[in-house]
Amino acid sequence: MTTFEWRSSSAEETQQMAEKLGQRLQPGDVLTLEGDLGAGKTTFTKGLGKGLGVKRTINSPTFTIMKEYQGRIPFYHMDVYRLEESDEDLGFDEYFEGDGVTVVEWAQFIHEFLPDERLDITIRYLDDSTRLFTLKAASGHYEALCKEILE
Repeated sequence: MTTFEWRSSSAEETQQMAEKLGQRLQPGDVLTLEGDLGAGKTTFTKGLGKGLGVKRTINSPTFTIMKEYQGRIPFYHMDVYRLEESDEDLGFDEYFEGDGVTVVEWAQFIHEFLPDERLDITIRYLDDSTRLFTLKAASGHYEALCKEILE
């Protein structure tokens, strides 16, 4: 697993980087997002959706677990925080192996269902405007994506 780090000094910068990544994602790609409340997970996801061509407003699916958006390919946004105490498989494979891109917030709660090949992203709050992104690429595909958008 190859690790990359990137600093963002604004919400706009975060969205621009995520948009660049979204433009390069392919069906079946899975990304996980970890970070404290207010770290920027939804800001990142909005940029990713823009890069995927999503026109609708993207917001956190906290109470619905999953929201589906249509862009150039389907975009599945999961917030599995409410599944912390559950070990039930809700058909995750249909999304992870499907025809769209899946982003999972709070992925540690469904770790046993996640595919081995994925891009794990952790966002750390450094101050009011600065965030540190740690990207862990679990395959050559994700490593190439990270190099392309960060270098």
